[in-house]
Amino acid sequence: MIPGKAAPAGTTRSVHLVEVGPRDGLQNEARELALAVKVELIERLAACGLQEIEAGAFVSPKRVPQMADSAQVLAAIRAQERFASLHFPVLVPNLQGFEAACAAGAQRIAVFAAASESFSQRNIQCSIEESLRRFEPVLAAAGAARIPVRGYLSCVVACPYEGPIAPAKVAQVAAQLRDMGCYEVSLGDTIGAGTPGTVLPMLEAVARAIPIRQLAGHFHDTYGMAVANVHTSYEFGLRTFDASVGGLGGCPYAPGASGNVATEDLVYLFDGLGVHSGVDLQALQECGAWICAQLGRASNSRAGTALARRVKN
Repeated sequence: MIPGKAAPAGTTRSVHLVEVGPRDGLQNEARELALAVKVELIERLAACGLQEIEAGAFVSPKRVPQMADSAQVLAAIRAQERFASLHFPVLVPNLQGFEAACAAGAQRIAVFAAASESFSQRNIQCSIEESLRRFEPVLAAAGAARIPVRGYLSCVVACPYEGPIAPAKVAQVAAQLRDMGCYEVSLGDTIGAGTPGTVLPMLEAVARAIPIRQLAGHFHDTYGMAVANVHTSYEFGLRTFDASVGGLGGCPYAPGASGNVATEDLVYLFDGLGVHSGVDLQALQECGAWICAQLGRASNSRAGTALARRVKN
């Protein structure tokens, strides 16, 4: 696990938030943003106290136009000495993407697989096993370059094409990612169908195969259950969670799925629990309002919206 800010003296509980807004959040947004806006978004997020911010994806620009300038975004961020201690992972689908990411200065990368065969076929046009084989040279090259690799696992609760996914299947694929060399596996409820009652059995199955310290939670809020699922996962023992400012996001291969859980909502949750995240909620709310204005859309963050109303009143 990559730690966030150290908790203040006397604080024993802390959580690490991985901000995925600049990649997972923006990739499904219809309005394409200028390079300068994407760079400013990351700068603003860093100023809020976030220590790990997903900066982009080295994927086909034809499939994901919003990520076409990820090399320039990463290079612009890496050129700023003030961010030297922060982490800016990028998503790579294959060895070509890995090489492009390295050329842009990537120091951390992420790969992605699915626990659903149907979703894997729709998303990357191959089986789960084939997708993992594609990542073998990526993991080998990253290992040789001493670049840490994070694994994303989609559809850990349910799939838009297959329905519920067996926890044993999730555990199997998660273990394969870990055994290939991923330092952490982020468990994604891609369509946001999970509830504490379905998330908990999944976590129990995966934790029998992988130490909890190597797991992260990645929840979407389609049915309004994301914060509840994060709380359940935290109580189970997870200490790393992905979130997107303003609740931005969705998935082009998961019809009807809404965005990621809002970072503002998780900071509000953990502040209320007395759990240290190192993130300034007020600054984060302002950042969320700014990027949503750039996109011409309303924020999906309940906490962010409530804070904005309170300021106006």
